Amino acid sequence: MRTLRQLTFDNSYGRLPPAFSARLQVSPLHKARLGSFNTKAAALLDLHPEEANNEELVRLLNGQIEWPGTEPLASVYAGHQFGHYVPQLGDGRAILLGEVVNSRGQRWDVQLKGAGPTPFSRMGDGRAVLRSTIREYLCSEAMHGLGIPSTRALCLLTSEHPVRRETMEPGALLVRLAPTHVRFGTFEYFYHRRAHGELRTLADYVIENHFGHLSERADKYAAWLLEIVTRTAQLIAHWQAVGFAHGVMNTDNMSILGITLDYGPFGFLDQYDPGLICNHSDDSGRYAFDRQPNIALWDLVCLAEALTPLMSIDEAKNALEAYQPAFAQHYFDLMSSKIGLRQRDQEVNAIFTDCLALLQANQVDYTRFFRALGQFKTTGPRTVALRDMFLQREQFDRWATQYSAKLGAENSGDSEREAGMNRVNPKYILRNYLAENAIKQAQTEGDFSEVDTLLKLLQHPFDEQPQYDAYAAEPPEWARKIEVSCSS
Repeated sequence: MRTLRQLTFDNSYGRLPPAFSARLQVSPLHKARLGSFNTKAAALLDLHPEEANNEELVRLLNGQIEWPGTEPLASVYAGHQFGHYVPQLGDGRAILLGEVVNSRGQRWDVQLKGAGPTPFSRMGDGRAVLRSTIREYLCSEAMHGLGIPSTRALCLLTSEHPVRRETMEPGALLVRLAPTHVRFGTFEYFYHRRAHGELRTLADYVIENHFGHLSERADKYAAWLLEIVTRTAQLIAHWQAVGFAHGVMNTDNMSILGITLDYGPFGFLDQYDPGLICNHSDDSGRYAFDRQPNIALWDLVCLAEALTPLMSIDEAKNALEAYQPAFAQHYFDLMSSKIGLRQRDQEVNAIFTDCLALLQANQVDYTRFFRALGQFKTTGPRTVALRDMFLQREQFDRWATQYSAKLGAENSGDSEREAGMNRVNPKYILRNYLAENAIKQAQTEGDFSEVDTLLKLLQHPFDEQPQYDAYAAEPPEWARKIEVSCSS
């Protein structure tokens, strides 16, 4: 394990031509202090957990003292925002300190979100507020705990730095990690400027550093796009299966690696509502939960267009045609596992499709239902607690008869099936009201103990943790009134 000053930086992105980024310095927050530290993410950097107590931690991250080996920069990119192309966006409040190479040869971007204005801030202040920082800090780790590819969160800093959003709020800093923060919009930026040389340079950089198994192929660009399409399809299938809504799937928020990037107005399903719009700013419902699969394909089309200088249009189209089958297959596999069925046939598809329709019609909690379904017995009386989740219990009884028959045909053992279902159906998710409780405690009392509790809980969402059973309970009525937007 290493200390902060022993971390080895190799800033490959900074060695790209000047057109890719702008060099700058971090603008320190006023009276910054550590709010929470994630030892699991620290291990990715080989960083000793005791470094959380190092007096230099905050000063290094807050730009108060120089961190040897770092080369702070902000990346430029463009993107389609709510369907409309914006020719220049870029890191308006995020600064890449550098890339740490760990003992396993893995490369991790160390990026500061909320580190002050950059040349790409577009009249913004370059800051992040505490509430949004806590939400991203917790959700990125919650997604990782669920087995969903995601950026990671090393720590968060709080401060007495005033930041104006709807009201004045305390400024904060998120330290996030990812193998790279390159996104679809990075390629769009160079394509729409007809900077095809820079486009090729960027593609070669990403392939060499993150898709090395393709680098020697004659058709490497087409094969690379196909892999991006497949990874993205599988990512979105996992979102849909776990009930996660991102809220703002602009092309500048889509990772070239197929990982979940940029947490803002996200939400997890409470009552099953496929039309959930978790972003209060999304007036048209463009990014509703049930639209996410098609939006991801739309974003991939934008990326494929941007890559046409590197491949034929037919090659780009062929890669895109892989999206729907890859999504459908992965979603089908995930949902079959959630429902505890081993076979993969049309009867299974009908069973979980009918199940979702029942959940919607009866306003049943999505996560709680699937966790409870593991206790379903193929013989004897129906589980009362499961049946009582439904307003129309006779509808559930009819579905349960069909489900039980399929389980019987598979010779499914109750105990073995329950253990398997509990490995894929989480007991704990980051519901908005849980995040809200942690935010209020941190904002009003300066107490981050609830943040730390949620962090530890959500890193093991499938485990029974009886001392935290209250966190898996039905959400309170006031939770329905929580609204989040792009400023969240």
